[in-house]
Amino acid sequence: MQFKEVIGQQDLKTQLTHLLQHNRLSHALLFLGKEGSGALSMAMAFAQFITCENNGINKKASIALPEAVSLFGEENKLKDAAAQHSPTDSCGICAACIKAQKLIHPDIHFSFPVIAVKSGDKPVSNDFIVQWREFISKNPYGNSYDWLQFIGAENKQGNITAHECNDIIRKISLKSFESGYKILIMWMPELLGKEGNKLLKLIEEPPPDTLFLLVAENESLILPTIISRTQLIKVPLLSSKDIETALEQSEGMQPAKAVQIAAICEGNYHEALQQIQHTDDDWEVLLRDWLNSIVKTGPVAQVKWIEDITKIGREKQKQFLRYFTHLLQQAIRVRISPQLSQRIETSSLADFALRINKLCSMEQQQAIVNELDSAAYYIERNANAKMLFHALTIKLYHIISNKSVILIL
Repeated sequence: MQFKEVIGQQDLKTQLTHLLQHNRLSHALLFLGKEGSGALSMAMAFAQFITCENNGINKKASIALPEAVSLFGEENKLKDAAAQHSPTDSCGICAACIKAQKLIHPDIHFSFPVIAVKSGDKPVSNDFIVQWREFISKNPYGNSYDWLQFIGAENKQGNITAHECNDIIRKISLKSFESGYKILIMWMPELLGKEGNKLLKLIEEPPPDTLFLLVAENESLILPTIISRTQLIKVPLLSSKDIETALEQSEGMQPAKAVQIAAICEGNYHEALQQIQHTDDDWEVLLRDWLNSIVKTGPVAQVKWIEDITKIGREKQKQFLRYFTHLLQQAIRVRISPQLSQRIETSSLADFALRINKLCSMEQQQAIVNELDSAAYYIERNANAKMLFHALTIKLYHIISNKSVILIL
């Protein structure tokens, strides 16, 4: 993957290329970015830039051409392309770049959460490398849940095991094959656990020309002993404009719809792609039915609505809660600055936001947002959906009907 394929993040791309070009690169980097920010894509693009034979730095580079060249002069075109490529990105045409793009470069290793297929298995990342290549090619902005479902984990918890740590030590002890560096990209070190202590000495005192690129979403879940041995690279959330552009160019989306989705996903491109998959879902109708059951029609309607919401699946439940949260945020903005109602994405959304402002005060809206965030958190952790939405419905009833925000814990 080249830097130009990574959405936005121009400042970070410049920072990373300067680190390498000015020989200020630490032997261990921690790419810390929330879901959908592109932290994994950025790490892979950086690894390709490091191994590129035309970056002017690669110690083992010789002739920066693909392995197979034509007998009819095409090699001259490739040389010209190599000479003209941007110094702030990999060339994309040399043998190293081609291998890195296919995730088969012998000096770029990957470590990621895996599962035991059978009882007693001792899985390592290499056991799933074929699936990994396919997953990344299709979902470069996928999250850990997407990956685990891709390999058939169902409700199993993915981990980076002690056996994986031993395999990493073995890989890093080998000499580099083609590049001047050996690179390990570890995705989700949060799932490393105490087994990660096996890697401390290796990370602190690695063999020469060895780089560790750790890609994480939650710093608090990583072993402090590992964090202290890495250089932090913060990957910010994407701007709405970058997401709009990506949706229009990569997904062929109409500008108006791209603007709407970019506003809802709040810097998370993975969320934007999820929204595309569920564009036919009418969250507005579902939300109106829920609020009507809470405020007007009563317990029988609430029970029916809860039965319906529990049938749509965990991912759609999260999408619905995010939609409601976005709507409440828009309502708060409209309350603060009424002229903003004319700039909300759709007229129906603006009308809904105004109706919510009549129903709830700002404090009540903020209390509901807190409850929705909490519910989304527990859905991600396999909470019982029926019990969760029953509890959430009761809390919203007290917040809205009883004008109470004291129940928020």
